[in-house]
Amino acid sequence: MEIVIISALVMGILVLHGPLTALLQKIYTRHQFKQFIARETFYHSVVSRYMRYYNRLTLEEQRKFLFRTFQFQQSKNFHFIEVKETAEMPILVSAVAVQLTFGLEKFKLNYFDDIFILRDDYHYGFYSRPFMGHVDQSGIYLSWDNFIKGVSGQAPNCNVGLHEMAHALAYVNFIMQTEEDKHFKKEFTNFSKVARPIFTSMQEGARNLLGDYAATNYHEFWAVAVEVYFENPVQFQHELPTLYEAMSRVLNQDPLNFAKGNTTLIWRSALRMPEEMGA
Repeated sequence: MEIVIISALVMGILVLHGPLTALLQKIYTRHQFKQFIARETFYHSVVSRYMRYYNRLTLEEQRKFLFRTFQFQQSKNFHFIEVKETAEMPILVSAVAVQLTFGLEKFKLNYFDDIFILRDDYHYGFYSRPFMGHVDQSGIYLSWDNFIKGVSGQAPNCNVGLHEMAHALAYVNFIMQTEEDKHFKKEFTNFSKVARPIFTSMQEGARNLLGDYAATNYHEFWAVAVEVYFENPVQFQHELPTLYEAMSRVLNQDPLNFAKGNTTLIWRSALRMPEEMGA
């Protein structure tokens, strides 16, 4: 009899686990949204000052973008090393992560609890060359001097924030598998069918818009492609049209569609934004 009762309890817990988790998540999202509303104007002032990407979104998409930025920031511990902390730093870092993942369902890069912001170039491990940023099991590392140049457009085709977030996105989906996005994982296979031959040709000496560093290894090819995709989409599409199309599919967004006022694919979910955000 006891076994029957215990079995029934276990089955009940298993049956209720999904709906209960969803309910608790909805309650928590509502709570977060109330906190966000009080800071929305400040978030807008920070992000709109630096990010052209954000400024080209519709008002509805901007609110979705800012709320995701708030949620991302709340999910991380930010550490500042030899650099004076300001309120805009974690907001901008979070916003860059959201830019990359705005077309995806999973956007928090949940394996990474810690983000480290350093003053400028730094040395890591046994490498002799200085780093602008890197990703490993301990967290996401960014040099602020290089990061701010990227988001403010001072470094053509270079955005260290997007570069490292691209590494982090691949890390959580393929290495740690802690926050797998079904669309991203499915489309990455198709992306590689296009990207691998281009990468191989670069390793054999071919040159293109992505530059020599993209030929270092396939991980760097992916991260550099993300940078150039957002920083220079017109030239990217012109020189590497098949790769551009593959990038659009795997990230589920197309930055060139902003100019046409035509946001695509999963961005249509922004129309359900009040429900999504628990408003």
